[in-house]
Amino acid sequence: MKQGKRHNSTRPSISSRRKSSEKHRTEVSAGGLVFKRTSRGVFFAMIKDSYGRWTFPKGHVRRGESHKKTAIREVGEELGIEKLRPHGKLGTIDIWFRDRFVFKQKLVHKYIHYFLFEAHPRVKLRKEQATEKGEKIQAVAWVPLSQVKKKSSYRDLQPILEKALLRLEKLALN
Repeated sequence: MKQGKRHNSTRPSISSRRKSSEKHRTEVSAGGLVFKRTSRGVFFAMIKDSYGRWTFPKGHVRRGESHKKTAIREVGEELGIEKLRPHGKLGTIDIWFRDRFVFKQKLVHKYIHYFLFEAHPRVKLRKEQATEKGEKIQAVAWVPLSQVKKKSSYRDLQPILEKALLRLEKLALN
């Protein structure tokens, strides 16, 4: 999201605090929108997050790790998918929220870089094992292309999802 635009996230948000003198954490994450083409159509891999909302896998960038490598690692960790075919970067969003899991009630400004990936048509999803500390994935699912926009719970992800769908249309023509 460009600076100066109003924050429209449906995540627990504190957008009015941007100019506040309150100290905040800055975090950088990367994630992936993963699709597969099957004889029954196109499906997107989605996770049900700690807040009970459907979204796409993402996670923190490790020191020295590229955004793309982080996205691939996180897809592997959260969905159990390996051997992804990359189809480029989709964009970056930034959100403000209060952490509920690790840094209790700390104000966080998070930048999330998203990429589009294609998985093998027969690949299965495997939910990540929960850890003691932090957010927990409640479920994973392959969602039909016709339902992915409706199922996606966060408004701030809509422009990223739109770019993914446009890119998918172009891929279908090739």
